[in-house]
Amino acid sequence: MTVSANKPLVWLHGEVKTPPLSAAARLEAGTLLRRLQRGDLFGLPHSRPMPAIGARCHELRIPDEQATWRIIYRIDRDAIVIGEVFSKKTQATPKSVIDSCKRRYKEYDAIVGGKE
Repeated sequence: MTVSANKPLVWLHGEVKTPPLSAAARLEAGTLLRRLQRGDLFGLPHSRPMPAIGARCHELRIPDEQATWRIIYRIDRDAIVIGEVFSKKTQATPKSVIDSCKRRYKEYDAIVGGKE
């Protein structure tokens, strides 16, 4: 069995490290990202679609001791593209995060040759 079917992670912004994430939250994030790379798809409570950012965009939810972390990602044919990692304190995703992710994905698409 080959592992070539695994999609790489492309980090446009953010990182998952301890600190600020606890070790447990970092491991949870790593496990969920690895499953995404293998082709698993998630619904609530782990992930929700983010159509305000764009097609195939989602928000991964990572509960932690003092905060709830979010990882904005997009599922492309050839990669999982990470647009942002941030701590979320309210129900609504900040407009600044949505706007930044839109811009990052647009710039990424211009470099790699367009959207799918």
